[in-house]
Amino acid sequence: MNSFKRPEWYRPQSVLALLLIAASTLLPVHAAITPLDHIVAVVNDEIITRQELNRRYAEVTRNLARQNTPMPPRDVIEKQLLERMVTELALQQHARTTGVRIDPTLVERAVQRIAAQNKLDMAGLAAALEREGQTLDSMRATIRNEMLIARARERDVDNRITVSDAEIEGYLQTQVQQGVETEYNFSHILVTVPENASSEQVQARRARAEDVLAQLASGVDFAQLSASHSDAPNALEGGTFGWRASGKMPTLYAEALKPLQPGQVSPLLRSGNGFHILKLHDKRGLDATLSVTQTHVRHILIKTNEITSEADARARLLQLKERIDNGVKFDGLARLHSEDGSAAKGGDLGWINPGDTVPDFEKAMDALQPGQVSAPIQSPFGWHLIQVLERRDQDVTQERQKFVARQALRERKAAEAFEDWVRQIRDSAYVELRPLD
Repeated sequence: MNSFKRPEWYRPQSVLALLLIAASTLLPVHAAITPLDHIVAVVNDEIITRQELNRRYAEVTRNLARQNTPMPPRDVIEKQLLERMVTELALQQHARTTGVRIDPTLVERAVQRIAAQNKLDMAGLAAALEREGQTLDSMRATIRNEMLIARARERDVDNRITVSDAEIEGYLQTQVQQGVETEYNFSHILVTVPENASSEQVQARRARAEDVLAQLASGVDFAQLSASHSDAPNALEGGTFGWRASGKMPTLYAEALKPLQPGQVSPLLRSGNGFHILKLHDKRGLDATLSVTQTHVRHILIKTNEITSEADARARLLQLKERIDNGVKFDGLARLHSEDGSAAKGGDLGWINPGDTVPDFEKAMDALQPGQVSAPIQSPFGWHLIQVLERRDQDVTQERQKFVARQALRERKAAEAFEDWVRQIRDSAYVELRPLD
């Protein structure tokens, strides 16, 4: 095994790992420095060493080789990589100093999940990591740092995003005017401009972006230029975004991608964060119509606790089911015995869409015909008796459209706010870059 799968949140493209360019080691910066090591950057009161940079470089070059991406010069990759390590460390420091704490048991569970998903025990996971130049401790450090940044982002960015009903209606009206929404598969190069930059700094960054654009026009590989010139978090993965709906990306991107054909590159784009270049790989339409099979269901819930064991809960439900089978009304027993908020309504949960309930409950519910009552089934909430009343095929397009609109607006706002948040924290940090040699 040369590599192993990580869960979606652990991959660099995911929400929780946007700034961790590769799953690699950023060991505690206060670790002892060996005689052959030296400091390459100071970030506030912590350091990054040459050995740490070397470890990250080795991981990144392995990833680029797997992707068949042409390898930029080492000094170019190291410069880009060091800047990302500086940003990561500044974000981790911000998280710690503002009260974010990660329970070690959460980290350990994440490691165990990765091992289980790869059908490995801990010894096998350690061996697989060793082949990639890592250790279990380095994986734990990486996961802990990802969680720190993710928790800080949730608190400072995601949880502050609000979407009004008026914004949803405006979004839907725009979609109607524009016709069927489009998804784009694209990549991105970003040349950032510091906040409050001087006109000379802005011009220097613009010249750098225009040089990238010129190299693209001459046929230089986009992924290679991303790795060597982009300041975006996913630069070392070729700047790829994958498939994104037009409503779930900044308006600047959507408008620039709309006239492009697959393979084409956008002109230079300017935003508050800097200069952008987009390359379109493919595009496709989205069908907004959605019909689902809904189930009208009711249940009786017995919760387990210190007094009611699993066996006791199941036995109580077996007795209730026997009474129902003998003609006692389900809703009457639910009012008397169910420990769910639906008890006052005879256990009625209304019309349920696929995915609305936990998998154990949904599986048992789907196996029933209208009028049938299940045997006692267990879920994370306790033990249930389930009765299906009826089913129907329902067009939920309007509800889905509102849900999709809200999610799209939240993602758009969060993406823009996240970029600003990262830039502000990076710009406010004291950073001293030292010679790499």
